[in-house]
Amino acid sequence: MTALQSDPQVDPLLTAEILTHLNTQLASARRMLAVVLEQATAIRQRAIPSIVRLAGSLQAEMHRREVIEIEREELMQRAGARLAVSPADVTIAMLTTVMDEDSAMVARNRTTELRDMLEEIRREHETNRALMHQELAFLDHLLRLAGGAGGYDSAGDRVSAKKRNRIMRQPVFDLDA
Repeated sequence: MTALQSDPQVDPLLTAEILTHLNTQLASARRMLAVVLEQATAIRQRAIPSIVRLAGSLQAEMHRREVIEIEREELMQRAGARLAVSPADVTIAMLTTVMDEDSAMVARNRTTELRDMLEEIRREHETNRALMHQELAFLDHLLRLAGGAGGYDSAGDRVSAKKRNRIMRQPVFDLDA
């Protein structure tokens, strides 16, 4: 008899579901971290098409994470019922009580890795947001400077200060008509 079969507390089905779910969470977090890091490079290089493409990739991964979160909630409901606690109160420590020792160690390690990775994603995403804010503020500053020296028309062509002033003095409505 194996340790898994001899311990009545061990729930092999729940153990497998938890470990599989943690693998799914980690795979998603790795994809998200890769996108956020690539996005940071694109922002620094001012590679607008890449930034936009990566924003789409990030959005797609966020959608996948919503699905994973629904699966996690369902798993916590099953675990809560097995442990006789509210799903919101289920912790990794509680979950490991229905696992064999090796699986419990794997679950704790994966949970720690996932928490660390999610924290890194949060930090990198905040950095990216700050960089984008800085870039947009600089662009706004440049456009204001350009506007004072003539600026651009709706077609993106440079307009002299003299022409801009003439355009600005034209009435919006012709009241004599």
